Amino acid sequence: MLAALGSLVAALWAGFHLRTVLLGVIIFLFFVDFLKRRRPKNFPPGPANLPFVANFFQMDFENSHLAVQRLVEKYGNMCSLSFGDIKAVIVTGLPLIREVLTHSDHSILNRPITPMREHAFKKNGLIFSNGQEWKEQRRFVLTTLRNFGLGKKSLEERIQEEAYYLSEAIEEMKGQPFDPHFKINNAVSNIICSITFGERFEYKDDQFQELLKLVDEVTYLEATKWCQVYNMIPSIMKYLPGPHQKLFAGWEKLKLFVSHMIEKHRTDWDPAKPRDFIDAYLKEMTKYTGNTTSSFHEENLVCSTLDLFFAGTETTSTTLRWALLYLTMYPEIQEKVQAEIDRVIGQSQQPSTAHREHMPYTHAVIHEVLRMGNIIPLNVPREVAFNTTVAGYCLPKGTMVLTNLTALHKDPAEWATPDTFNPEHFLENGQFKKRESFLPFSLGKRVCLGEQLARSEMFIFFTSLMQKFTFRPPANEKLSLKFRTGLTISPVSYRICAIPRA
Repeated sequence: MLAALGSLVAALWAGFHLRTVLLGVIIFLFFVDFLKRRRPKNFPPGPANLPFVANFFQMDFENSHLAVQRLVEKYGNMCSLSFGDIKAVIVTGLPLIREVLTHSDHSILNRPITPMREHAFKKNGLIFSNGQEWKEQRRFVLTTLRNFGLGKKSLEERIQEEAYYLSEAIEEMKGQPFDPHFKINNAVSNIICSITFGERFEYKDDQFQELLKLVDEVTYLEATKWCQVYNMIPSIMKYLPGPHQKLFAGWEKLKLFVSHMIEKHRTDWDPAKPRDFIDAYLKEMTKYTGNTTSSFHEENLVCSTLDLFFAGTETTSTTLRWALLYLTMYPEIQEKVQAEIDRVIGQSQQPSTAHREHMPYTHAVIHEVLRMGNIIPLNVPREVAFNTTVAGYCLPKGTMVLTNLTALHKDPAEWATPDTFNPEHFLENGQFKKRESFLPFSLGKRVCLGEQLARSEMFIFFTSLMQKFTFRPPANEKLSLKFRTGLTISPVSYRICAIPRA
């Protein structure tokens, strides 16, 4: 009986053609993928999902913020995209942006932890932590930053001192063409380094220059197409070579640098006399010795310190690089800034934040650099904490939310010349004018906690450089506004000449 049954099964199997079986398997996989990736009911509209890859190949990663604008034109102010298992919604227009960033009922407060972030940082740090851990870390960081000078004269004096060192380094170029990239990075980074590590680094420190280049590299790599493939199929990509492995190695080197600084602190640490952020964090950790549920532990110290170092270096320095590029390309605007500096500050006095309210044109120029530079075009992403409804659309828990700052800062209904560098956007009758549709530091509870520091740095560094130098393009070289897309939008490498002012 069993032999006969076995013969029957063998005969039936032989009747199937291998290609038929394979076709059946493929159809089944496509069906499962369709069920998995189909849009939730009443989800915002968007382009049709391709099997397995969703909208991945419909996205231009080199110009992602511009590609998004084409989707908005087609699908409206609430539209969607999918990348593998990640469902994202793009929110456009000030009313909707305000609603999703500030309305507590929606609870769009979390940060999405992509597989790439999970691999590099788990759920540690300040920027991408969530829930109670994020509240504890943010509260501690804000308190500690204030204790070490944020909003105080002592920190402003540190920025002024660094602006002097930066001017000296640029003066050494003797008016010859140079790339300001890493000089500016070093200067800006020294401010956050003085808070986190208790020291600054010389511009000729080769080791620190390599570290700054590593920051620049990971900033670029994380937004590349190949690294985004990792977010779609991490279980396969982790075994393959490619830029994502270089990215992970870069983050590990940066974490190793921070760990080394922590160990240096431990050698002469006095809990009664904290010198900087690391000292203060080490002291906080002692309060939770033996508490396995506390968020104050070694890995969070490393990741939170790295978050401060990275964010405090990259964003402000990129903005200042845009500032020098724009003012070199618009010499008539540079002349107006210098005329205001000469009138209000003169040549012998160092710029300070107290001068800002008396310098509306310079203040407006810095704001216009932030608008046009557009360095974080879709804001830092948020994630829906539980099912919610926005503008009549249902957003399930886990949906990534991107707020479209590019459209906001280039809205022709809000800005007279949206695509042209024009400081008059922030002036009215010669006085500085705040603009409601201007959100470079975001909104709500997850607003950039370094905003006050960044504003002080941008004003003092920028005004100091304009006070000391006139910036011009090198002879026979044409500057352009071409950009490089990474975690931030930065200008491509350029050279300028800094001519000392009499």
